[in-house]
Amino acid sequence: MRSLFRPATLLIVGALALTAAGVSPVPSVASGPASAAASASAAPVLDWSRIATQTIVAGRPPASSEVLLGIVHIAIADTVAGLGQGRPFRFAVRPDRAASAAAAVATATYDVLRARVPAPGLDGTYADYLAGVPNGRAKTRGITLGRSVAAAVLAWRAGDGLGNTVPYKQPTPGPGVWEPTGPTPPVDIVLTKVRPLALRSRAQFRPDGPDALTSKRYARDVAEVASLGRKDSTTRTAKQTEAAMFWSEQTAQQWSRALLQLAADRHLSLSTAAQMLALVHVSAGDSVIACWDAKFHYLSWRPVHAIQRADTDGNPRTQADPTWQSLLNVNHPEYPSGHACFTAGAARALQAFFHTGNLRVVMSSVVTNTTRVYPDLSAVRSDVREARIVSGLHFRHSMDDGEILGTQVARWIAARH
Repeated sequence: MRSLFRPATLLIVGALALTAAGVSPVPSVASGPASAAASASAAPVLDWSRIATQTIVAGRPPASSEVLLGIVHIAIADTVAGLGQGRPFRFAVRPDRAASAAAAVATATYDVLRARVPAPGLDGTYADYLAGVPNGRAKTRGITLGRSVAAAVLAWRAGDGLGNTVPYKQPTPGPGVWEPTGPTPPVDIVLTKVRPLALRSRAQFRPDGPDALTSKRYARDVAEVASLGRKDSTTRTAKQTEAAMFWSEQTAQQWSRALLQLAADRHLSLSTAAQMLALVHVSAGDSVIACWDAKFHYLSWRPVHAIQRADTDGNPRTQADPTWQSLLNVNHPEYPSGHACFTAGAARALQAFFHTGNLRVVMSSVVTNTTRVYPDLSAVRSDVREARIVSGLHFRHSMDDGEILGTQVARWIAARH
């Protein structure tokens, strides 16, 4: 494979810190998966992807968790590329094929996590892992490689807004206007100010917005959620309720498990696993950034207020029910659906990477303690779509537009990486 290291590029972007590390941004190129029959073990990538997920999701909402996972997996992918295996996602380094993969991947992941998500026990986990790597030149060079890539990634993401506090100013309440469901700030409002991982802007694929309150489609969607999404619904089946609860787990955690299972089931190599995980996590991360941009641009009310206050929407086809409560509750605007954006972004990235949507996907949920096996990616999207409607959280139009948004984001990113 041709070298992607271009010192001149560093001068163009002014990334002096990257020059010292011997790292340069990678030009946008289309790529596909490497052979799953490659001999290199994917264990370091899968191990540290799992550790990163456990560290990041602890006490953190799904959307911001996924953005952080995108950052970490860029570091992992580019470190593996620095071993001379595969193509980097963003930064290329001078290949060091003699470096230890385990030491390199562990160090890159640890350094990024320690800087962005300091957590008790992380130092010990890293030390214990390195203790299992034989001492010697390969280990030392692996540590050096991992640190150089992590430094480049951290310099690139400096000032990305993810650690900021973003205040929320409630607009004048009225028909269609979202209102927080509790005294705490809206969940992950910080994403409205976060720099994307790959997109040109947060609003690059901003959807057209929710249906007009007076439209027939809006009335149809309200009636559907009013019936199926009510907390004490008599029309929602036990199977539908189980699906709603299944998909109520922390989304980033749930999808991370599935991706690691997929990598193991398909016997992906070190480089293929790293590339796949980076593409999916970056696509899903930017999908939720774009989603939260739209959510707080439109500030559309949730079904709970839409149904309770239907007598204010100007639509003679809707019927108010002041006693209505949803099966589940979340504290951020309704349109578009975060689950739809996330799921479509991840699914479209997988389809692009493997060149097919016919992937067997195994999902599990710690909420229901059950596992679901999907024959293909479209089945995953369909299950999520219906689950969030019967949860009482979303209108069907929001699910549809969220899927379109996530698909657009992932398609755009996959075409360039």
